[in-house]
Amino acid sequence: MDESQAREIVRGLREGRADAWRTLYDAFAERLWRGVARLLGPHSVEIADVVQETMLAAAKSARTFDDSRGSLWGWLWGIARIQVALHFRKQQRRDQLRHAGDWLTAGDGQIGRWIDGTDAAPPALLEAAELATLVRAALGELSDDYELLLTAVYLDGESVARIAQRERSTETAVRSRLARAREAFRRTFGRRHGDPAADAEACK
Repeated sequence: MDESQAREIVRGLREGRADAWRTLYDAFAERLWRGVARLLGPHSVEIADVVQETMLAAAKSARTFDDSRGSLWGWLWGIARIQVALHFRKQQRRDQLRHAGDWLTAGDGQIGRWIDGTDAAPPALLEAAELATLVRAALGELSDDYELLLTAVYLDGESVARIAQRERSTETAVRSRLARAREAFRRTFGRRHGDPAADAEACK
């Protein structure tokens, strides 16, 4: 691709023209695929997804592309490398959750009883990295309000009184919200990790 063609594509990308995107794809798709395959492994089933995510990310940032800072390929490959890094982080997260799920399944139901409030968990259990992974995953599915409240109370050690003062609320209101947040967490944790009661509750 010569400089005049590159400039025309850049102009089209900035204007959001579909033909510019087709030209960009035709020019670099094969090279992009090979590059991603080298990083992920030639037999990875994720190559197509990463290539697609790269093109989508490029589409979102096309209007800010500055050809004085590098070539079209350099820009596109830089985005691809970011998407590959994101892929590995997601894969690591999935592996952590799978390992933590296996750890939970191998237990004797003590965690479920702790979540339900019917059993006190020993410190060794609460300090387990696997439990921390499962708790973070469940917290991530809650509303921002519930996640922040539970994190403040149980991870940061803030008192209900301090939270009420900070939010210009009453302790009664905070305790009520905390009870709802705990119940939402219990349902979410149970649904993710095989609590039949939580699954039934979710279907209501």
